[in-house]
Amino acid sequence: MALTLAELATALDAELRGSGEATVQAVNTLEAAGPGDLSFLTQGKYREALRRTAATAVILSPKEAEHCPVNALLVDNPHAAFARAATLLYPIERPVPGIHPSAVIGEGCRIADDVAIGPHCSIANGVRLAAGCVIGPGCVIERDVAIGEGGRLLANVTIQAGCRIGKRVLIHPGAVIGSDGFGQADDGGRWLKIPQVGRVLIGDDVEIGANVCIDRGAIADTVIEDGVKLDNLVHIAHNVRIGADTVIAALSGIAGSTTLGRHCMLGGEVGVVGHITIADNVVLTGRADVRQSIREPGVYASGTPLEPVREWHRNQARFRQLDAMARRLKQLEKRLAELEGKG
Repeated sequence: MALTLAELATALDAELRGSGEATVQAVNTLEAAGPGDLSFLTQGKYREALRRTAATAVILSPKEAEHCPVNALLVDNPHAAFARAATLLYPIERPVPGIHPSAVIGEGCRIADDVAIGPHCSIANGVRLAAGCVIGPGCVIERDVAIGEGGRLLANVTIQAGCRIGKRVLIHPGAVIGSDGFGQADDGGRWLKIPQVGRVLIGDDVEIGANVCIDRGAIADTVIEDGVKLDNLVHIAHNVRIGADTVIAALSGIAGSTTLGRHCMLGGEVGVVGHITIADNVVLTGRADVRQSIREPGVYASGTPLEPVREWHRNQARFRQLDAMARRLKQLEKRLAELEGKG
């Protein structure tokens, strides 16, 4: 949809420098933008692209305004303002309310009048779908699941029995919520499955990426608090608790019974062992390997950076020698202390 810059400035609580009657109807990068496009600047390294942009308007901070050759919307947080602007320009198209003839609806369900259920969905007994829910094609919702107002499941999402989904939750295709946790008991060398009788509880305003798996609790529940954002291909094991407004990038995995604090950020391919606690406001860089609790907020990293293969082979050989080198160093330190004592 098209918006005037005056309308956009009001919606974003931004200071407008330029023509309020100019309109934008799309977003684009500084380099590729043209008439009718809206762009943004968050980093000074793109200042040269800003100077050359042909966008109709740019969202940026007041300190960058002097470099902007076009209409400017000035805000303290350009990235967040751009997200709000893009949401206004690209509103979600709601399907017409109703239940597709190919959907199967169980007994005792409570489905609000304005819910939209797409083709080939399976809704089991006792499911509750609040006002404004949209259930995309091929979704499976097992018995006694409850989904709050404005919940949106895209294609082929599975919500297993008893789980609770909060308000305005967005779940992308292929996600599975409430599958069994990996609980096995060693019985003399044979593995016995431990029934997983907990649930998954998901708070409000959560987003869950494509092909995410969140396991149900073994006994108590797995809990995803309000505002959590999970990228594609994330795995959350049984009885994990993820604090509010935490974000987790793709291919990360959290092992069972770990508590992750509020406002944490996990980069791609982060691995977290089970039964530990991570404090609020912790940042884990990509491919971090977390093997113990983290008690203090801050930025943490681990792993070996990429290097030329010849150097890697030499260093790998030295890694295997570290234990012997440490023993020799200890002997040398002891010998040096003896010599200094005699001196």
